[in-house]
Amino acid sequence: MEIRVIGGGLAGSEVALSLSEMGIKCSLFEMRPLVQTGVHTSGRFAELVCSNSLKSGNIENASGLLKEEATILGSRLLRIAEECKVPAGKALAVDRETFADSVTEKIKRSPFVSVFCKEVEELEYSSHVMNIVATGPLTSSRLFKHLSQHLGEALYFFDAVSPIFSVESIDMTNAFSADRYGTGKGDYINCPLNEEEYEAFVDALVEADTLPLEGFDSRLLFERCQPVEEIARQGRDALRFGPMKPVGLTDPKTGKQPFAVVQLRKENLQETLLSPVGFQTRLRWKEQKRVFSMISALKNAEFVRYGVMHRNTYIDSPKTLDPTLKSRSLQNTFFCGQITGLEGYPEAISSGRFVAMNAASLQLVSKRRELPRETMLGSLIDHITRSAQSPLKPVYANFGLLPREGLPRQGKKQTRLLQIGRALEQTRQFAAEWRNAINGLYC
Repeated sequence: MEIRVIGGGLAGSEVALSLSEMGIKCSLFEMRPLVQTGVHTSGRFAELVCSNSLKSGNIENASGLLKEEATILGSRLLRIAEECKVPAGKALAVDRETFADSVTEKIKRSPFVSVFCKEVEELEYSSHVMNIVATGPLTSSRLFKHLSQHLGEALYFFDAVSPIFSVESIDMTNAFSADRYGTGKGDYINCPLNEEEYEAFVDALVEADTLPLEGFDSRLLFERCQPVEEIARQGRDALRFGPMKPVGLTDPKTGKQPFAVVQLRKENLQETLLSPVGFQTRLRWKEQKRVFSMISALKNAEFVRYGVMHRNTYIDSPKTLDPTLKSRSLQNTFFCGQITGLEGYPEAISSGRFVAMNAASLQLVSKRRELPRETMLGSLIDHITRSAQSPLKPVYANFGLLPREGLPRQGKKQTRLLQIGRALEQTRQFAAEWRNAINGLYC
């Protein structure tokens, strides 16, 4: 059976490299750079368009647990991410250029992956073809029209991207390096604001001009990627208790905690680029320059990339997918990544690895496997395919999804530790059973 992977983002790249590692041939279709998305800047695989952070590496954090599960399952992209990481405290952040280059090189060098720069406008459904749709939230309109004819109307939400600054343009006399609570090695640059500066900044954000976007509705903003100006509209202290929270930081100039702070995270291995944490925006570019320059440390900041907003589309997975992420109605067709309603880099990568494992199982032993709901990835997939109401709202890893049944009654912290231990054990067992089932059937 021919395996066709449509989409060269995080999920699609994970699928292709995973199948390659198993010695299973596949064709990888990516429309970029022939057809651009308006957000991507190249035709490279696994290009990160939003943050360069894959979130926390601590397994007591939901994202950290999800990445640990994906590592146990054998994720290829997480291995590459570790090789391309930049200092970011407890988070796993990568040099986005090096990461995309490395993934692209490994895919193009693989004898098991045939790469096609082509926009797939419709799928072929037959017993001879397996489709793995990993086109992400920026799926081409032609393909989504085709999918909608079979799966129902597309769902969507609005997402925004932070700007990126050059390091040399930051005024370090008005900034300091530190991680919150003194943890880490001072990987973040902090731009402090006093109360007067903060109030003026909030006023300017709220009053600034934004770029119009067709069909925009603030009710359709994804909560983790809300534009900073939309957060400011929620109340005077919304930013100070959100992305600009100063807790755990001490300004060496004053010896005190700042009233508010903008944290800058390293973007590349050379440490020449920085992005403000939690500062997604859809302000007009000239307004970004004007408003952000009100922050003393950013008064002469050089914008390497301005923030932008885009519309993300996805399918209504509770209606269309089974717990192996296979379509209930489309023959031999799997979906993975953000097109399923999973939100976030680790979610896309881990779902890509899971689908690759099931594609291999179906190809080699004619069997698919469901992940235990007690795992973080299993609970995410269970949510989008069985537990969530239709229409689906995008979801990311969180401990609220993990079941507590079968665990002794304990305090919140102890219960969470028991959930984590059970999730990792169940993941190891799943991986071992998968390997045993196809043992000797792939290189």
